[in-house]
Amino acid sequence: MNAPTEAAVIKQHLIDPEICIRCNTCESICPVGAITHDSNNYVVDVDKCNWCNDCISPCPTGSIDNYRKVLRIKAYSLEEQLGWEELPAEIPSSELAAMAGDAAAQTVSDAVPEETATPEPVSDPSGQTQLNTSALGATLPPWSAAHAYTNLYGPKSAQKTVTATVTGNVRVTEVGKTAGGDYDTHHIVLDFGSMPFPVLEGQSIGIIPPGLDAKGRPHHARQYSIASPRNGERPGYNNLSLTIKRVLEDHAGQPVRGVASNFMCDLKVGDKVEVIGPFGTSFLMPNHPRSSIVMICTGTGSAPMRAMTEWRRRLRQSGKFEGGKLLLFFGARTQEELPYFGPLQSLPKDFIDINFAFSRTAGQPKRYVQDAMRERAADLALLLQDPNTYFYVCGLKSMEEGVVLALRDVAKAAGLDWEGIAASLKRDARLHLETY
Repeated sequence: MNAPTEAAVIKQHLIDPEICIRCNTCESICPVGAITHDSNNYVVDVDKCNWCNDCISPCPTGSIDNYRKVLRIKAYSLEEQLGWEELPAEIPSSELAAMAGDAAAQTVSDAVPEETATPEPVSDPSGQTQLNTSALGATLPPWSAAHAYTNLYGPKSAQKTVTATVTGNVRVTEVGKTAGGDYDTHHIVLDFGSMPFPVLEGQSIGIIPPGLDAKGRPHHARQYSIASPRNGERPGYNNLSLTIKRVLEDHAGQPVRGVASNFMCDLKVGDKVEVIGPFGTSFLMPNHPRSSIVMICTGTGSAPMRAMTEWRRRLRQSGKFEGGKLLLFFGARTQEELPYFGPLQSLPKDFIDINFAFSRTAGQPKRYVQDAMRERAADLALLLQDPNTYFYVCGLKSMEEGVVLALRDVAKAAGLDWEGIAASLKRDARLHLETY
């Protein structure tokens, strides 16, 4: 006979605050809304978590893959977790047994909680059920992707950080009324000298800003996607580049000075930066030479797309590029705020098919990346059916649903089985979502 529920020992899902880089991947992908955060930590609600493990693979650092066995009635609350600087120590089995009693100790289980919260379907104003877009994104890399190295440097690695030297810092957006002067975006090149730092297109790194936060503690690392290909911004050198926008207001329009973004945008050549990582094992480009890539991004979400495009361009120059399409949908408020606008215009049209979308051009109707996608419905319908085509979405979280809905509409308009296609996009690691 099982022990009473209130005496049961459970496996409580927890996030390690020491290695979490606060990238929001886990919260955005959790299908039951069990993960939340404050300015300090990301935490898991024991009453909601059903151990579906959807958050495990996408986590770039492995911080999400942690638990502690605890007495159910003494499970760690959200308030406790939000105040942690490190995970609590394991409770010895003998102590758990004493707490729960012999009968309860025999029921120690790795099973999910007996009662879990099931989210109600959400409907839009038309009465149609909205997509759970996060559940559609792949958690594994394409089958032909190169092997990614991760967590070479970090709080729980042999070496905590690696020091990189700034070898370039160039503004890549125009100055104008809509650019807002200080709301600039920079292309920053970091060199690692003799320290090994292998990366792939689609990976990211963590930057640790100098100084202390409001509580007198060292700043948490900020995550940035790598904007250069695997052989470096400057080929043959141990370097990489980042695309960073200076943050002076939050998503609600409230004034805020981004600690890391302002630090990075103000760097001079020769300055030093503390780096951890690299991170990411799923948002990787395919290596199959005939694979096609559809890239959908906004703003600095262009960083991994630039990396993929540049690697393909270098392969083409070397004669190793055998085909496959590159199709880019790139959105911003105005042309002036679009990173790399000039260089993108100079790329050969037979190499990459570029579609811009601007939502705040004076005298013009608002146009978003999903609008540009619908205009290319015929091409996208063919690519959705092609098992060698991979889709990458990167930018603000608010764009994710619109993009996936556009893909759904394209499929349905072409008479395709969207449910079957959506399942294959996830199963075959063809749809990758990285939004924040």
